[in-house]
Amino acid sequence: MLLMGQVHAVKRRFWAWETSTDWWDHIVLQVWDDSQWLQNFHMCKGTFMELFDLLSPALRHKNTKMRAALTVEKQVAIALWKLAAPDSYRSVGNQFGVGKSTVGAAVMQVANAIKDLLISRVVTLGNVQVIVDGFAAMGFPNWGGAVDGTHIPILAPEHEAGEYINHKGYFSIVLQALVDHKGCFTNINVGWPGKVHDACTFRNSGLFQKLQEGTLFPDQKITVGDVEMPVVILGDPAYPLMPWLMKPYTGSLDSSQELFNYRLSKCRMVVECAFGHLKARWRSLLTRLDLSETDIPTVITACCALHNICESKGETFMAG
Repeated sequence: MLLMGQVHAVKRRFWAWETSTDWWDHIVLQVWDDSQWLQNFHMCKGTFMELFDLLSPALRHKNTKMRAALTVEKQVAIALWKLAAPDSYRSVGNQFGVGKSTVGAAVMQVANAIKDLLISRVVTLGNVQVIVDGFAAMGFPNWGGAVDGTHIPILAPEHEAGEYINHKGYFSIVLQALVDHKGCFTNINVGWPGKVHDACTFRNSGLFQKLQEGTLFPDQKITVGDVEMPVVILGDPAYPLMPWLMKPYTGSLDSSQELFNYRLSKCRMVVECAFGHLKARWRSLLTRLDLSETDIPTVITACCALHNICESKGETFMAG
């Protein structure tokens, strides 16, 4: 009893293991040049700092008696590193001096912040006339974008896994995107199971509804020959032919139809290139995303926004 009466209160300490942050604080932030930033974060330091400023309102946390909060810079860096490389959570954690659970939390916090704060500002149609003029220079008049879908690999879901097996035989979630003449996403739809056909995804998207209602593009028509032509989007043969959606001719073609198909294909390449750049920059989209079904669309959406930021900033594209 006497001994117990002499016990003094011990001041609580942060319970997290001591890990080194020197690499991030003193090497990356202070020594790395833009080529090193591009290679590892797929954006220059200046772009990273702008992104950090934009996301700060949603990511700034306070220290507690039990844990020291990560700086916003470090949260964003951890998330970008994980999205840009197929490294494990443990490997990324070791790199930044944090636990693997902290890496997972940072990825989702940053992805949610991008979705909440940036997506409506970054993934948007912009100036339609600039887009139309850009595609006209490529050989197709009054075009407002190209639409296509791509599959993002995922682990087998716990429920209705068969619905997520695509035509290539792996589990996936569909990303549908409309892109402009520079390969930036202007409209995205994420979340349909891989088994669902592109045409079905399209018909059930907000993009289809806006095009059908005529609310996506302004009333900007031109006359080709004696036909009045609205602003249209272009799709591959999987999509339905609509007054506002052009697709290639099929079957036996004459020379004018072949020329039409050639020009359409040339313009449609921008959406294929956009998907290629998206997945090469954010290579986590090439591996099976180890996330819950509810979190995966958020991460894909965030990657699309990051793609647009990099493209708009003229970041040098580095595949790998």
